Amino acid sequence: MQTILGANGQIGEELARELKRNFTSDIRIVSRNAKKVNDTDTVFSADLSVKENAVEAVKGSEIAYFTLGLPMDSDLWEKQFLLITKNIIEACKVNGTRLVFFDNTYMYPQNGNVLTEETPFAPVGRKGRVRKKMAEMLLKEMAAGTMDIVICRAPEFYGPGKTQSITNAFIFDAIKEGKKLKVPLRDDKLRSLIWTPDASRATALIGNTPDAYGQTWHLPVDDHRLTYKEFIALASEIYGQEFRYFTIPKFAFRIGALFNEKAKELQELLPRYEYDNLFDDSKFRNRFPDFEVTPYRKGIEQIKKEQ
Repeated sequence: MQTILGANGQIGEELARELKRNFTSDIRIVSRNAKKVNDTDTVFSADLSVKENAVEAVKGSEIAYFTLGLPMDSDLWEKQFLLITKNIIEACKVNGTRLVFFDNTYMYPQNGNVLTEETPFAPVGRKGRVRKKMAEMLLKEMAAGTMDIVICRAPEFYGPGKTQSITNAFIFDAIKEGKKLKVPLRDDKLRSLIWTPDASRATALIGNTPDAYGQTWHLPVDDHRLTYKEFIALASEIYGQEFRYFTIPKFAFRIGALFNEKAKELQELLPRYEYDNLFDDSKFRNRFPDFEVTPYRKGIEQIKKEQ
């Protein structure tokens, strides 16, 4: 059996579909209010901040996937994420379960340097420091050889369905609502965006590749990087209408943060929009050369079809 922890977000749901398509029908869905993704899934509703619940959630699993997300709330992250990560590590040890950890890039430096799996952590802000500590907990276990762990790391999302990201909110949600599009800070910097179904497909592949464990993997992105200006121009071409947008300056975010909690939580992520975001996925591409990465054009066409 393979278990998805935090399975009812976009990544978890796509992961469940991919596992069913290509690897196993014996899938357990775990979340606070667990719901089946595939007809053959079993469900387990649990609060994973309670260790006993985590142990029970993982019980009988060959592989457990950590795809759990929390709202953009630094207080909540500091209170919950490290505790949940610790519980899942212990649960996997107790049950002899392999752990596939779905990670983001918050712990990386927010500058124009190329980001590889070997990039030293240099987080900006509270959420970045939490993600750094989570990753370090896993790397410590990995180095000690106490259990089988693999880290799958993804840059910013764009995608269909429940996908949550700045790109989806500022561009595709705005298109759907007939509003003017927005771009944070700069429209002339290259972005590395991952199509959420690709992120889940690649995670399932890594999780079911025994020699991939004991390592960190950058998940694959379209290697034809675009600036937001180019990305919106491509969307305009696909939708058949010219989308206008405005660039939000840094001072506007700062003012917004005084009155809006979401804007406040975004502050620590903003520096990455001042520079080219160069996410290197060559390790994955070399190991899995047959994996087909969804090009931006195809991804945007899919989003348009769903709207």
